[in-house]
Amino acid sequence: MPLLRCDPTTLAVCSVLMTMPLIALRAQAAADRSSQAPLPISLQAVMDSVRLRSPLLDAARARARVARGARTTAGALENPMLMYQLENVPFQRGGRLAMGMMPEYMTSASLPLAPLYQRGARVAQADASVRAADADTRVAAQRIALDAARAFYRAALAAVVTDAADNVVLWLDSVVTYNRNRVTQGVTAESDLIRSELERDRATADAGLQSAELARARADLSIYLGGSAASAAWQLILDDAPLMFKSGATTAGVDSATSMRMAGTNADSALAATGRSRRPDLLAARERVAAAAAGASIEQRMRLSDLNAMFGVKRSGGGNTMLAGVSVPLPILNRNGGGVQSASAARDAAAFDLLATERAAAADLRGAEEAARILTERATSLARRDSATSDAAYLRRADQARSIALGAYREGAVPLLQVLDAARAWGEARVAYFRTLYAQHEAVLALVAARGGDVTTAPLTLMPLSSGRTPR
Repeated sequence: MPLLRCDPTTLAVCSVLMTMPLIALRAQAAADRSSQAPLPISLQAVMDSVRLRSPLLDAARARARVARGARTTAGALENPMLMYQLENVPFQRGGRLAMGMMPEYMTSASLPLAPLYQRGARVAQADASVRAADADTRVAAQRIALDAARAFYRAALAAVVTDAADNVVLWLDSVVTYNRNRVTQGVTAESDLIRSELERDRATADAGLQSAELARARADLSIYLGGSAASAAWQLILDDAPLMFKSGATTAGVDSATSMRMAGTNADSALAATGRSRRPDLLAARERVAAAAAGASIEQRMRLSDLNAMFGVKRSGGGNTMLAGVSVPLPILNRNGGGVQSASAARDAAAFDLLATERAAAADLRGAEEAARILTERATSLARRDSATSDAAYLRRADQARSIALGAYREGAVPLLQVLDAARAWGEARVAYFRTLYAQHEAVLALVAARGGDVTTAPLTLMPLSSGRTPR
């Protein structure tokens, strides 16, 4: 069979026609990937995920259900015992009884009486345990929510640091390009080019380290993002202004910093007004005291633990008689003294634990109030805007210092070291700004928890100086 011969032009056209479907498929796949926008993740989205899909919180709720099961058992009464007894019945079939002996048949029921007078104390103990378990669930929810918030702000700060490091690398790369051109033209020394290249390479290595830290921080944050959000592509929605926080203790019409300063002057009074009735750790400690007191009452009543009542019918010689009786143990020896002593010690231990928890709560509230006040003042000062731009004046000055240093260097007015120092100062200023900002956010959330509020549902709003939110 003769071979088909084609000129080079025909072969080129055929190859293009054959590869066009593959090119179209790749283009369609790229379009599909670009159409799948990353899922925006804000702090509120993380809090919602913790509240609805956290396995740690679900485990705490399951432990609370364990206490409710024990409450059901504590309220249940003992079942009566039914007994059927035969007497004076021949042992063998066809056997005879002795003269004067008649078969006797007895049917009786006995009821333990101890659970009746112990039920009140047991129910009280179980109710207190249920309330303590519910409070422990709230404590767990607060702890998990604060851990999730720390993970979010760690990832947020890592994103800011990575972005700043990448920006410094690009900026230094432009300096390297400028110096290379100047060296090629013979108008500057090669030492400046080498020094700028070294600084650019150092910044590149630092950017790589920060990118790795960002990857770890995002992985840690994904623990708190249940469902498809944990594995999907997502980007953080970062705030660029301090948080405001108002609660029932905040005076209407007073800004958050002033209210924090007012509350910080008397944290113990604030705790007495709100914390004692709202903080779940205090609620749990008080309920454990109540449960321990009920346990001591149970042990006191256990001295008569085998009290029983019996009622029945006896049939003998064709007649029926009634049976009734009560069995009461004689407490000659106090066999429950150790149990009473242990229960009393447990009650005292619970009371001391409550006192320690109250002191720790008061100290926590004082520290949270003061930290929130200080960080709010610092973050507000750094985030202050002016009429010239919507950016923070602090960050704008860092931008201006870097631009001025580069312009002066190009004019020959300053050495290269001043330019490199301005680049490093720009990155440090940006990191310091957002580190202070996110520390203030965490302090406000810690203050919510210290006042006994729900971190996952607290109304958190930005101060009215934000220029928006930045996706990372």
